[in-house]
Amino acid sequence: MLIRIDQTAAEPLYEQVASSVRRAIAVGEAAPGERLPVARDLAASLDLNVHTVLRGYQLLRDEGLIELRRGRGAVVTADASGRGRLQEALRDLVAEARRIGMGATELTALVTKEMH
Repeated sequence: MLIRIDQTAAEPLYEQVASSVRRAIAVGEAAPGERLPVARDLAASLDLNVHTVLRGYQLLRDEGLIELRRGRGAVVTADASGRGRLQEALRDLVAEARRIGMGATELTALVTKEMH
């Protein structure tokens, strides 16, 4: 799995780390049960502070995409692949809604309509 960041992007670095892992899960590059790179090693390879990587991993943990286990590191959860694809699609939907000037209320109404 290749994790990429752009030091010049407006998006925070920890979010870029999380987004890269989400994308890898969504496209099947990171399978359930697979271990992610050790935070210290990933930070060194990306020239980041280890706490930046850990913050990205914590976002993924909070989303239910990975488990953080002391001594075992970060592991992709069993239900991550479907959830990861859905979250990636949702991010794309929100980006498109913003691009055309649609607000959160209108987008929520559209999603609610589709769900019923």
